[in-house]
Amino acid sequence: MIRHAVVAAIVLAAVFTSAAAQAPGPSSAKDVKLVGDRFRPLTYAEMSPQQRTMVEHLLAGERAGTGGPFNVLLRSPEMGDAAQQLGAQVRFHSSLSPRVKEMAILIVARQWTAQYEWYAHKRLALQAGLKPELIASLAAGRRPDGMQPDEQAVHTFATELMETRQVSDTTFQSAVSALGERGVVDLIGLMGYYSLVSMALNVDRYPLPDGAQPELKPIAR
Repeated sequence: MIRHAVVAAIVLAAVFTSAAAQAPGPSSAKDVKLVGDRFRPLTYAEMSPQQRTMVEHLLAGERAGTGGPFNVLLRSPEMGDAAQQLGAQVRFHSSLSPRVKEMAILIVARQWTAQYEWYAHKRLALQAGLKPELIASLAAGRRPDGMQPDEQAVHTFATELMETRQVSDTTFQSAVSALGERGVVDLIGLMGYYSLVSMALNVDRYPLPDGAQPELKPIAR
């Protein structure tokens, strides 16, 4: 009996040690290399306790990284931490399918001409099953042909809301029919969050990775 208890204790200790080793605590956060332009990339050593908490939350979450707007949002770490939690919710726990979710993000990126956001989510959109020709139409600022019903509803709703700041009754009802009321609210939240991301990236002039070229041309307003 005693031997079994000792063995069990050793196994539990090994499990907890392994979990602790895998958890992205402060030691892994110290190795993070942030990127920015107007907002100088911060190092872990110069971060405040609140900024370090935000970075550790980013690494421990489903995103598991600090790329994109987070070097900017670290300047207001309490707001930035709340924003990254909202971002994780709308990105990873949305009622929207990955295909229409990524389509909506691309629509927002196109509206803001947010080059890094487009670069990052174009690949994800292709992986989610969005057709390359549809993505090309979005990049050109055209309404794509041959959309599926849920894609049509998302495109009409998102484009109308971004361009007119309103949606018609017909557009609203079509979106509810295709996505449900929760889906419409999740879509609004997704668009709001990625508008924040686009603004942060554009104000910072966030750089694309080495070798990548901007894909979005300015749209005449």
